[in-house]
Amino acid sequence: MSASFRLRLPATSANLGAGFDAAAVALSFFLEIEADTAEEFSIAASGRDRERCGRTEDNLILEIYKRLLTENGRRVVPLAIRMVNGIPLGMGCGSSAAGRLAAIALGVHFGELGWSSDEILEEASALEGHPDNAAACWLGGFVIAACEGRKVYAARVAPPAEWRAIVVSPAHPLATTEARGILPESYSRADAVANIQAASLLGLAFAQGRGDLLRAAMSDRLHQPYRAAICPLLPRLLPLAGSHGILGAALSGAGPSVLVIVEEKDLGMATEAIRQALVDFPESEIRDCRFENAGASQMFGQSQK
Repeated sequence: MSASFRLRLPATSANLGAGFDAAAVALSFFLEIEADTAEEFSIAASGRDRERCGRTEDNLILEIYKRLLTENGRRVVPLAIRMVNGIPLGMGCGSSAAGRLAAIALGVHFGELGWSSDEILEEASALEGHPDNAAACWLGGFVIAACEGRKVYAARVAPPAEWRAIVVSPAHPLATTEARGILPESYSRADAVANIQAASLLGLAFAQGRGDLLRAAMSDRLHQPYRAAICPLLPRLLPLAGSHGILGAALSGAGPSVLVIVEEKDLGMATEAIRQALVDFPESEIRDCRFENAGASQMFGQSQK
């Protein structure tokens, strides 16, 4: 067992409208983890939500790490962790998927479990309850993922280089449990068919670089109409899709952030339109970033050599 470990995990935006629990894309801001064996657990955290990330009690990463080693009959090795967190918690940017993958990768490394990359992804997807965020974080790029039992099937493509992402976040986070709880138990056939059509377009739009398809491909009837009541930025930004250089817009994950996709040449025009739409939401954060093609799995493979 190597005494040290390092991993960088990208943020993700899931669903992208119609791809509910199936589609996600990796973004260029990160959770960075370094860990060494120690006499006792400690976390030196910086970046976003550093106080919450730095506590050793009620910590998602440590809880999963300890449980994984115990369940696999390994000694729980205490770690000194250094963490730089660039992924805001509770904003729909994949913080829980990144944290779970980090915990599993730490367990596999320090517990010498010998798990494959596929096994790590399958464990993370099982903990998440759906494969989209975990697959995009682990593999990078734009990902469509599906589960058959614990088995995860995922296909990825690199998003077009000229596309940029704008992530717009309100001042306060939203619990995924609340965003899930507001959804209905059943849907009409018309709504289901509309989402199947849009989700099919979504995959081809990313694969073929068809920005002209994104407005329709990111439309949704299964979750966004219900979550709009608790994600107030969505009703302001969704109507901008198809204008001001904005190719498409959707909730980022379960919200409350909104993902806006633009071509790089239109970034300034799109950002100004977003600012104008949110003039009465002055605490909102507007962050532009790139799509990230390198997933955490590539760095995990390097760290094992």
